Amino acid sequence: MTPNFVAYAALALAIVFEVTASAFLQQSAQFTRPWLTLAMVMFYVASFYALSVAIRVIPLSIAYAIWGGVGIILTATVSFVLFRQMLDSAAFVGIALIVSGVVIINLFSETAMR
Repeated sequence: MTPNFVAYAALALAIVFEVTASAFLQQSAQFTRPWLTLAMVMFYVASFYALSVAIRVIPLSIAYAIWGGVGIILTATVSFVLFRQMLDSAAFVGIALIVSGVVIINLFSETAMR
């Protein structure tokens, strides 16, 4: 496995762990449910560890942009599917702009790893 593959796999795991942690954050009811709060903390720790592995190869600015952008999209999707939280048109436009930014970074930035 190449270092780029490992870095992007770690980044993908970091995103999945962060989205999972955010779902547990919602379920923790402001930290009043200890087991759900513990799960949230563990997934956030795992997410940051995986992100730290990714930034050994991927520049921090690029990794963080992807982590944040994809995390926002997936968290919004999870919020809709699991918690029935609706988004208005302005939220969809904002998310579309985030997606556009992540795509532009990955396709056109000389800094991004290919």
